[in-house]
Amino acid sequence: MGGEVKWYHRPVDEVFELLESDQEGITDQEAKNRLERDGYNEIETKKKHGPLYKFAKQFASPLIYILLVASLITFLLGEHIDSAVILGVVFANSIIGFIQERKAERALEALSEMMVPEATVIRDGDRKVISSRELVVGDLVLLEAGDRVPADLRLFYIKNFTCDESPLTGESVPVEKITDPVEKKDVSPGDQKNMAFAGTYIHQGIGRGIVTATGNHTEIGRISESIRESREIKTPLIKKMESFGILLSIAIIAVASFTFLAGIFRELDILETFLASVSLAVAAIPEGLPATLTITLAIGVKAMASRNAIIRSMPSVETLGSATVICSDKTGTLTKNQMTVTKIYTANERIYSVTGAGYSPEGDFNLEGEKVDPLKDPVLVETLKTGFLCNDASYKDETIDGDPTEGALLVSAKKAGKFHDHRLDVIPFESEMRYMATLHENEEGEKIAYVKGSPEKILEMSQFYFDGESVKDLKAEHLAKISEKADEMASMGLRVIGMAYLKMEDGTERIDPSQLEDLVFVGMQGMIDPPREEVKESIKKCKSAGIRVIMITGDHSLTASAIARKLGIDSEGSITGSDIDKMSDKDMLKAFENVSVFARTSPEHKLRIVKLLQSRGDVVAVTGDGINDAPALKNADIGIAMGLSGTEVAREASDMVLADDNFASIVAAVEEGRDVYSKIQKIIVWLLPTNGGQALIIVLAILLGLTLPLLPVQVLWVNMVTAVCLGIPIAMEKRERGLLNVPPRPTDEPLLIPIIKRRIALVSLLMVTGAFSLFFLELENSMDIDVARTVALNTVFCFQIFYLFNAKSMYEYVFRDILSNRYMWLGILVTIALQALITYHPTMNFIFGTAPLTLEHLMYIIPVGSTVFFIIEFEKYLYKKNNWK
Repeated sequence: MGGEVKWYHRPVDEVFELLESDQEGITDQEAKNRLERDGYNEIETKKKHGPLYKFAKQFASPLIYILLVASLITFLLGEHIDSAVILGVVFANSIIGFIQERKAERALEALSEMMVPEATVIRDGDRKVISSRELVVGDLVLLEAGDRVPADLRLFYIKNFTCDESPLTGESVPVEKITDPVEKKDVSPGDQKNMAFAGTYIHQGIGRGIVTATGNHTEIGRISESIRESREIKTPLIKKMESFGILLSIAIIAVASFTFLAGIFRELDILETFLASVSLAVAAIPEGLPATLTITLAIGVKAMASRNAIIRSMPSVETLGSATVICSDKTGTLTKNQMTVTKIYTANERIYSVTGAGYSPEGDFNLEGEKVDPLKDPVLVETLKTGFLCNDASYKDETIDGDPTEGALLVSAKKAGKFHDHRLDVIPFESEMRYMATLHENEEGEKIAYVKGSPEKILEMSQFYFDGESVKDLKAEHLAKISEKADEMASMGLRVIGMAYLKMEDGTERIDPSQLEDLVFVGMQGMIDPPREEVKESIKKCKSAGIRVIMITGDHSLTASAIARKLGIDSEGSITGSDIDKMSDKDMLKAFENVSVFARTSPEHKLRIVKLLQSRGDVVAVTGDGINDAPALKNADIGIAMGLSGTEVAREASDMVLADDNFASIVAAVEEGRDVYSKIQKIIVWLLPTNGGQALIIVLAILLGLTLPLLPVQVLWVNMVTAVCLGIPIAMEKRERGLLNVPPRPTDEPLLIPIIKRRIALVSLLMVTGAFSLFFLELENSMDIDVARTVALNTVFCFQIFYLFNAKSMYEYVFRDILSNRYMWLGILVTIALQALITYHPTMNFIFGTAPLTLEHLMYIIPVGSTVFFIIEFEKYLYKKNNWK
């Protein structure tokens, strides 16, 4: 029923009638009946698969299949240690995936925990405290400051009542609530002023509401449903690795089968041909690739953590680097989440600009671009004093306890000086009155009432204004000027507060609204949640990196547009949540071309924006901190939650958490993400050509009916040693310059781009030529097959070592950076040591079929192996000169 009626649009009496309740509340028996009908007030979670199923699911990957085949082949060849190593890699990757699988479930569990344990209700006319899970539609709930709302409520009584709805709507300041019906039928939760939503907080005051929805029917419940139904998003890297794995599987099987059939056709020994085909498969399978990729991603995770970006899902490291759009929340991410007075209009028609941001008392007052002493303008002093004294917030050590708006007024006054008067009485702010008043006694013993509130209300109550010398009548033309200025300040996205005072009669100790007539207007203060200083530069970097920034916020459109302009977010106006409801997908896609600010949005709006951006091929990163952001975070290509201000729901639904809630950290993480992908490309451009060269050696030997230059066990040795000792150091390469000066790579760009394919072909041919030449040269000279194979094996190693230097950069020359990576040199030394062991140790000679080499052998192995370095550097020269792809 809760989802069928627009409760905010109905009068209170009609709501009670429809829900079959009254001011005495429902009976305990009726509550029991409704509980049986509707279920408990808790969020349901979908049935979970057992851990065994989840673990087994991690093996459903083409790349894992390749590794399992490799492990089986090595086991059949009797190389049980190598087989165990490969299986270890498989299980390590599966365990990581199993752990990541838990994050969606934790998001739902966190949502369930948002429900409060107890609620105060009226049943049978009596006040009772019950478990919140036993709340039913029609219950009357009592609320007071500090409470978390237990269900969705239609408010019917309030007193000085405001709600903190930032976890749900993104609204940066507490929302003043009403009890009257909302005139419009279709409005977002942020505009449903007479509703209190489950999971939000009572900021101040007391109130009563009737339950209109519980459990999964609440706004939180709908978010939960969105998370349960949302699909798991595969990162671009995962998608490409899966495609690559499938193609590689097909290619290996096809080539191995062709090689086996060719051997049979040439009437070669069937067993030897089969072992040769197995040797080919072993040579072609990149056993070390998954482990090397995992280590590269882990290094990226650590680098991002040092820049305040905590990665929860390792593949997301790379995903952020490929982002084309960042959909960012406003409050706390692009802004400081600290209201700050920036403009002050005084009754003597002066407009002051106030510098400084946040709750720091440091700042200047500027008039027409010149710094001035604020204490020399009596009207400005009265405006600041009113904001300071008519205030319930407290200030200590640059932190505010209380309403952010009142905190901003305290700070603006502190920038000018100190104001001390003795408070006697107060009329608290109430949304119906739209003002607050306090009574003070100054040092001269005068009794003065200070009043602040909405400009319209303050002007309505004012008959006079203070011009700095005397009090004058507030005539119609002056009133119109002030109203026009208030509208102008509001159009700048400022929240405008009007200020006035009234001297009371001697002996006045209390004030009431009837006394507050004929006020003296003194000015208005305009405040905004200021943008972070570093964010503007970060957005500029995004533009140069080809990344579009879109603001999606629950705040007002004027405020959002003003912040967007200050930050340099290009947008032709803004679109509100109510606008989105009226727009088709086609209209929305067209709007994306020019509009980058979306205001007053609901969770459904944010999710729809993300999905539409993805539908047109964008890789979307989304930031968020509230429970309202969870669906969009989970459906985005990468969800980014706030670590300081974010809810547990948002963090559990995300892929990355910002430790400092700062948009600038996202841009730093983008750079790290691009660096990670660059290193992955370098690993692939190094690994695949060397594996391809080994496979080609065996294919040619079989096709030509020649003796195998390398044995399967030797190929396994090469792959195992080089993947660990030479592949991993590539991940330690320093970050290349200019990563944020190029656009994101196309989403449809294959993993094997043209330059990688060209390198595979070129390096494979060079390796085959060198290994074959030296193998047959040695076989002809010494007639010792073990020595000849050892020469070929060391030649392959030599090629891989020299080609490793080329892989330091796919496009740039590396002569100047040869010594820059100490891990690479350490890996080379370890590789040489291990290769010396297999070449010269008798036991290793027996196991691997090798034989000791002389210095003369090394004198021609090293020059031949080094040719690849010079040829590839020359290829880079041709690449640059001819603009090859």
